[in-house]
Amino acid sequence: QVQLVESGGGLVQAGGSLRLSCAYSRVIFGINTLGWYHQAPGKQRELVASIIRSGSTNYADSVKGRFTISRDNAKNTVYLQMNSLKPEDTAVYYCQLSDNINRDYWGQGTQVTVSS
Repeated sequence: QVQLVESGGGLVQAGGSLRLSCAYSRVIFGINTLGWYHQAPGKQRELVASIIRSGSTNYADSVKGRFTISRDNAKNTVYLQMNSLKPEDTAVYYCQLSDNINRDYWGQGTQVTVSS
C-alpha cells in the first residue's frame, strides 16, 4: 500500500509564499502521475497541478505563473511551491499519486489559509 504524507501548510498573508511537500512510499508498479489538488469548504476537489513521468507539468488556469510543481526522485517527494498567494487559494491541499496500473493514492491533506 502506497502512503503519502503532506506537510508545509499553514497560515500566510496574501502575497506570501508556502511550499508544500509530499513524501511517498515505494511504488511497486512505478509512478505515472503526481498531482496536487485542493478542496475549499463546500466545493469539489480540483486539480491544481500535476507532473507526469516525462517531467511535463500541467496547471489550473487560476495558479499559472504563481505555483510550481516539482519532484525529487531521490527523496520520493513532490513539491508545490506557491507564490503570490491569494485568499481564494485557501483550501485543504491533497497530494495524489497514480501508478502505472491506474491505481490512485491520496494523502491526508494539509490546510492552507491565506488571510487578506
